[in-house]
Amino acid sequence: MKKVYFLLLLSAIIFSCKKGDKQQAMPPQPFEVYEIQTKSVPIYEEFVGQIYGEKDIPIRARVEGFLEGIHFDEGERVEKGQLLYSIDPDPFQEKVVAEESKVSEAQTVLVQAESDLRRIEPLAAMDAVSQQELDMAVSKRDAAISSLEAAKANLNIAKINKGYCKMYAPIEGIIGKTNAREGEFVGKDPNPVILNTVSQLRAIRVQFFLTEPDYLKIARAYLTDEEMEMRRVEGDDRAELELILADGTLYDQKGEVDFIDRNIDSSTGSILVQASFPNPQRLIRPGQFARVRIRVREDENSIVIPQKCAKELQGQFSVMFVNNENVLESKTVEVTDKVGEFYIIKEGLNNGDKIILEGIQKARSGMEIIPQVTEFVSQQTPQS
Repeated sequence: MKKVYFLLLLSAIIFSCKKGDKQQAMPPQPFEVYEIQTKSVPIYEEFVGQIYGEKDIPIRARVEGFLEGIHFDEGERVEKGQLLYSIDPDPFQEKVVAEESKVSEAQTVLVQAESDLRRIEPLAAMDAVSQQELDMAVSKRDAAISSLEAAKANLNIAKINKGYCKMYAPIEGIIGKTNAREGEFVGKDPNPVILNTVSQLRAIRVQFFLTEPDYLKIARAYLTDEEMEMRRVEGDDRAELELILADGTLYDQKGEVDFIDRNIDSSTGSILVQASFPNPQRLIRPGQFARVRIRVREDENSIVIPQKCAKELQGQFSVMFVNNENVLESKTVEVTDKVGEFYIIKEGLNNGDKIILEGIQKARSGMEIIPQVTEFVSQQTPQS
């Protein structure tokens, strides 16, 4: 009887194992795959830069005094010549009055000196007075003229200083937050001297630094001005710069280099470069940071794959490769560069190879699949 039970139990175990094998033998599943095609890929260098307005003009208090009025809205647009600040003018008006009195005094002295000279000249001609007296009269007249000119100059300075009590916008643009409020004493440290800044934002300037090796690489890429001009004529736009904003989006305006500094800073080993970009929507503001992207070369016949096709582990990259039998294999690849959402592959893949595009987490080596060639659709703003 025990023998019969044993045979029944053994049959049940064998039957369940066969059933499990049948459940594990899953039919091939469809997977979206990416078919590799060689292409020309532009290679860029990126540098962090700081943004300035086309013009950033500080509004300075050129005389000392108590701030009497603020005549603009912070952060708003101002027109050239618009009144911005006013300082209490009373002390400067008193100075003007005092200098005017000195001018009047100097004019009186001059009138007296000229009158004395006119009286003495005919007497000197008749030898009725000495030559010394005539010379003294001429000297007094000349000194009176100089004193009058000095008094007028002092009066002009007093009027100029009084004029500095009102500060006007030197350009049209956007004005920032005021550094002083009504009633504050301004114009002398530690009190505010620079009261505000007006920025013209029709275009923006981006300043960034190149290391010496980067400078040499880019300089060799563009060679001479004549060759750059020839490239522009031929439609090669590598001289144009691109701007990647803080949120990772590509700015829709191209820029050009304004200047490269005269020398490399020996303390940092870098050189200053400035580029200008149009800013028609006034989107970009001074003080922002962005990455300047420069196209330095074109890699011909490159193997390029979407980044999502590759797995990275401790700096090593691998992909799920579809062989001729539609069976998956894990293959190690060597990545040389990253361009947008793509990797440039140096070794490990060839033109026409297929790799898993979607569902790489479910893919396993040895799985037989049904490959469905799918075009990769970028999920980001185009980077080139």
